[in-house]
Amino acid sequence: MVRRLDDVMVTHGHSVNGAFLRTVPGERPDAGRPGWRGLLPLDPNPLLTRPSDLVRAHRLAGLLRGGNVRYRDVHRLERTVSDLLVFRLEDHAAEPLVIKHPRSARAVASLTHGCAALRELADDERVGEWRRLLPSAEELRYDGRLLLVAERCLPGVEGDALLRRAPGRTWSLAVAALAAVAALHRATGRPERADGRTADWVDTRLAVLAEQVPWCGGARGAAAVRALRERLNGGLAGRTLTSARTHGDYHPGNILVDEESGTPSGVIDWADSCPDGPCAVDSYLFVLALRQQRERRELGQIVADTVRRGGMLPEDRALLAHADVPPPRQEPDEALLPLLTWLWHVSGNTAKSARYGRSRRWVAGNVVPVLTEVERR
Repeated sequence: MVRRLDDVMVTHGHSVNGAFLRTVPGERPDAGRPGWRGLLPLDPNPLLTRPSDLVRAHRLAGLLRGGNVRYRDVHRLERTVSDLLVFRLEDHAAEPLVIKHPRSARAVASLTHGCAALRELADDERVGEWRRLLPSAEELRYDGRLLLVAERCLPGVEGDALLRRAPGRTWSLAVAALAAVAALHRATGRPERADGRTADWVDTRLAVLAEQVPWCGGARGAAAVRALRERLNGGLAGRTLTSARTHGDYHPGNILVDEESGTPSGVIDWADSCPDGPCAVDSYLFVLALRQQRERRELGQIVADTVRRGGMLPEDRALLAHADVPPPRQEPDEALLPLLTWLWHVSGNTAKSARYGRSRRWVAGNVVPVLTEVERR
């Protein structure tokens, strides 16, 4: 359906190229020289950006509501690392909406890809009742250019926020979240020979790191990338894994849960979704992200420890027993799937925003420890 308001077109969109790599010509950091921008914090400083962001959010909300929006109707305003301006619009004129406004070409591509994934899921008869966990999203365009995406607010609270207030509920929430994504994988999945998919599951994503992270383009980084490629390709050879619709960034902050029951009530942020990815990455990322939140360390440090130990911690193995993944203890290389999960996560981030690859602090905490540990083995 297409609806036109003056010069603004609201549409559910058209089919888009779902290719993984979303880089834009001219955005590549200068290899080996991230420059002064690499010293800046990864997250934008809200004290500096909030005044202009609030004005922009008010104007965007006015496009949706015909100008009848007050500044106090804009809530939870945030500029994300992935170059999105996100806020909640609550003006009593209609149901509350989550508004996402892209601030770069990569952010436009990510939002468009996420909307396409939601449309595909909504049209997929195999998904069935799982659709209740999906936000409905509409694209607002001007002269063909994406201005914003408006998503219907789903009930519930973000899982990471709930766990900060009630860490004792970690186990029950994790089991429920793993069961929810396993149901999606069962509905859309099929067994597949992993060595036939290494070109897109491994090689394409390693190429993103080499292209977007200057350290990976240097002599030491390039050798470590080659070591990771050999380990992943060798470990996947002869393996059969389940290929299914993956969320791609399935962590506690991207699930909504009923605060009383702990039951998942929504799954948001589908910008990294893949229709035929290795579904184990969703479950492993959720478990690794839980440990990251508890220990307040970077994900790369958590995964580097996993490689150094040769496997997951007992508590994490116990959680994965509730997921749709091969039992970690039966894996010939117990660090293989954590490494594949890490690769999908960091390559997804660097593809969405140039901020990641040029941030020395992020690279030092999330990329260097893992690749260095892999090269040592």
